[in-house]
Amino acid sequence: MKAALVRLADQLRQSYWFLPAVMTLGAVLLAGGMVWLDGQDGSGWMDRFAWLHASRPSGARQLLSAIGGSMITVAGTVFSVTIAAVVYASGEYGPRLLSNFMRDRGNQVTLGTFIATFLYCIIVLRTVRSPEESGAPAFVPNLAVLVALLLAVCSVVVLIFFIHHVPQRIHINSVIEDIGQRLLREIERRFPPLADTPDSDSSSDAPCADAEQPGTSSPVDAKGTGYIQLIDDELLLRVASERDLVCRIRYRPGDFVHKGRALLDVWPAAALVDAAARQLQAAFSLGSQRTALQDIRFLIDELVEIAARALSPGINDPFTAVTCMDWLGAALSDLSGCALPQPLRRDEDGALRIIAHPLDFETLLDRSFGALLQHAAANTVAALHFLQTLGEIASDCAPPARRAALARWIERLDEKASDTLADHDADRVAEKAAQMRAAIAA
Repeated sequence: MKAALVRLADQLRQSYWFLPAVMTLGAVLLAGGMVWLDGQDGSGWMDRFAWLHASRPSGARQLLSAIGGSMITVAGTVFSVTIAAVVYASGEYGPRLLSNFMRDRGNQVTLGTFIATFLYCIIVLRTVRSPEESGAPAFVPNLAVLVALLLAVCSVVVLIFFIHHVPQRIHINSVIEDIGQRLLREIERRFPPLADTPDSDSSSDAPCADAEQPGTSSPVDAKGTGYIQLIDDELLLRVASERDLVCRIRYRPGDFVHKGRALLDVWPAAALVDAAARQLQAAFSLGSQRTALQDIRFLIDELVEIAARALSPGINDPFTAVTCMDWLGAALSDLSGCALPQPLRRDEDGALRIIAHPLDFETLLDRSFGALLQHAAANTVAALHFLQTLGEIASDCAPPARRAALARWIERLDEKASDTLADHDADRVAEKAAQMRAAIAA
């Protein structure tokens, strides 16, 4: 249940319709409240300020009609501009960045403001009446009309903001910064600092002497097909502890699974009743696409995709790739000082319950800079910055195993660049690689 709720909350944050829908509902309630206050003579104080209210129903109608008509027109324009920006960004930077623009709060608030103002004016307009129409006394909701004017002013301010916001958001540096900041926040949120002993590497590469379980295991199969967006570790641990089970997780968040494939291996097999299997299946939330809920590889892949496109022969923009490497380097620098999850999870009594498949530092290094190796080695600017960034990560990295992994990737780039670059450029890269190796060995 928790996994489903967290996934739903993330989907609502990414949706383009949710916030505008909430703002529209608020406009409906506001319109009803303002009209009710006018009916209770809540606008009597406005009689002292003739310029604040419309004295005739026809004037109020014209004003509300003008505001409402202009708002729905601008809302259509805003939607068109947003779609054009999304199409441009997805084609230029990669289709996986589409969700970044859809979840942008600025775009959502802008669309919601115009639609909410339009609907507010329509609802208030319906309550304006003249004696000729109903035979009753004229009713002009002056307070509601004043609020409509204020909403119109706010809409103009939001429109100015939107005109500035869209080109700023599709600027490549802003796109990269947004992804990089999310990556840094996820690392800070999910991974605690290393222990006080700097030479201890608490990554998940430690041997699992007691990971093998006796007897035959029983699989827990996936109920659907899709990407694992969330794994509820607390639910898995609780179910395993209550039913005295040991579960080996076969996949990580972000992996693709097909219906019927085993998500878990469970010991002892005889204890895996149907109720327990359903509880364990509920800990896995599947979706049609990867998300950053628990998958920092997804954010790394977005930066790698932008950098790889920038270094492609058709674009040849090494400085965009350099910016991506800067953010990847910042993320790995933070990660180098973090304690990564252990594969073995125990309950409160110390009994082994979960054998996980967590990420380790070298895997993430391979996922980021390893994926860029071939592209960076063919460009002198990118290759030199690749080496410089790895050296900076090493300066922040204490565990010897992680420093050794960085040294290996420096060596690999040096070898690759010597095969792809011209003599002078290859010599520059070799000299830089030697400097970085010496700095790591020091």
